[in-house]
Amino acid sequence: MSEHQPMSPSEFNQKIIKEFRENAGRVGGMFENLPLVLLTTTGARSGKPITTPLAYTPDGTRVLVFASNGGADRHPAWYWNISTHPRVTVEVGTGSGEVETYEATATALQGEERDRLYAAQAERVPAFAEYQAGTSRVIPVIALERTAP
Repeated sequence: MSEHQPMSPSEFNQKIIKEFRENAGRVGGMFENLPLVLLTTTGARSGKPITTPLAYTPDGTRVLVFASNGGADRHPAWYWNISTHPRVTVEVGTGSGEVETYEATATALQGEERDRLYAAQAERVPAFAEYQAGTSRVIPVIALERTAP
């Protein structure tokens, strides 16, 4: 690949995943100060594990992720994966130089809870307000709740 050829979304994600794992959950560039989580889902059609880096917000014992897909008019593939297979693996930096990995159940939040939590995220990270403004779909908010070991 020449240096002038743009990376595919898959190549871009693989670069972020590698950097995340090598640096205990920290990455540079456009995501430098954004809390990131690695979400591994099971492909809805393929049945294979697929890891996606996502912005997240802690919410008590839960981790919240947002199916913004950059404001596109369709849900991201990982959203359909969790709709079919809600059991996921979460990797998150602990802030003390380690990455914690655990199993979780993904649940799409509804109604007032979804609206309140999305609005709070859009206030924290204004790009999320732009994503919602750019599409007619309601962007899902997904709660990842740790399952018992």
